[in-house]
Amino acid sequence: MLNRFKVIIPLLSIVSIAFGSAAKAAQEETPVTWYGELTQGALLIGQVEPNSEVVYQGERLDISDDGYFVIGFGRDAALNQTLEVVEGSEKTPINLTLSKREYKIDRVEGVPQKTVTPDPEQVKRAKAEAAKVWRARQTDSKRMDFMTPVRKPAEGRISGVYGSQRFYNGEPRRPHYGEDIAAPTGTPVYAPWSGVVTLAEPDLFYSGGTLIIDHGYRVNTTYLHLSKLSVEVGDTIQQGEKIGEVGASGRATGPHLDWRVNWGNERLDPALLPQLYPLVNN
Repeated sequence: MLNRFKVIIPLLSIVSIAFGSAAKAAQEETPVTWYGELTQGALLIGQVEPNSEVVYQGERLDISDDGYFVIGFGRDAALNQTLEVVEGSEKTPINLTLSKREYKIDRVEGVPQKTVTPDPEQVKRAKAEAAKVWRARQTDSKRMDFMTPVRKPAEGRISGVYGSQRFYNGEPRRPHYGEDIAAPTGTPVYAPWSGVVTLAEPDLFYSGGTLIIDHGYRVNTTYLHLSKLSVEVGDTIQQGEKIGEVGASGRATGPHLDWRVNWGNERLDPALLPQLYPLVNN
C-alpha cells in the first residue's frame, strides 16, 4: 500500500511538472500530494485532506477515507489540465502541465481496399460487442487494489506499445491502446492487481477471449486474445492469480497478450505503471 505523506508539500518533490518555471514551481505549495508522471497516457494518484472535495472536468471525484483519488490522462490528452480542491469554504485551483509524447507511427501504402474495409456484418457485431465492453467499464467500486505495486501479467517479449498507430494508404487506423506481450499459446496470464471480474467473453470479434477486471475508483484492466479464460464474471481474484492463457483469438496475427489499463473510459499506458510505485512507496 502507499506510504502516507504530509498533504501540503511542494509539488515538485513528488513529480516532475512545469508551472512556467522550475523556480516558481518549487516554491509553490498545493493542497494535493501527487504520485505519478505528468504525461499523456498516465495514471495519476492524488491525496488531499480526507474531508476535501476534488472537482475535475466539472465532476466531483470519489475520494477514499485516507484522501486518495485517481485521474487518468488519455493518449492525446490536452497538455494543460485544471482541477479544483475544495476544503470547507476555500477553493484552490490546481494547474497541471503534461508532457507531450511521441508515438510510433507506421505508414503502409498499396494495401488492397478490401483488406482495410471491414464487412458490414462484422461492423455490426463489433459495435454490439463494444457496447458490452463499455458497460463492463462503468463499474465504480470503492476497491483500492490499484494502490499495490503492479505485477507483470505475463512473461514474454514486448511486441507492441501503447499509442502506436498505422496509416493504410494514408488513412489512419485506431491507435493501439495496450501493451502487447508475445508468448506461446497457453502461457499463463496472471492478475497484476486484485479485483473483481466484470467481463469474461471467450470469443469477441476483434479481441477474441477477453477479460475486464475492476480494481476500484474507475481503474480497470483488460486482457485480449486469450485462448482460455480461467475466471468468470463476479469472481473476486487476488493479485498473482491465474486468470487465463495467452492465445491468438479474435483479430490477431500471432499468439500474444494485449493488456490494457483504463480509468473509466480513458485509455492509459500500462508501461507507465511500474514507474508510479517507487514514488509512492518512498
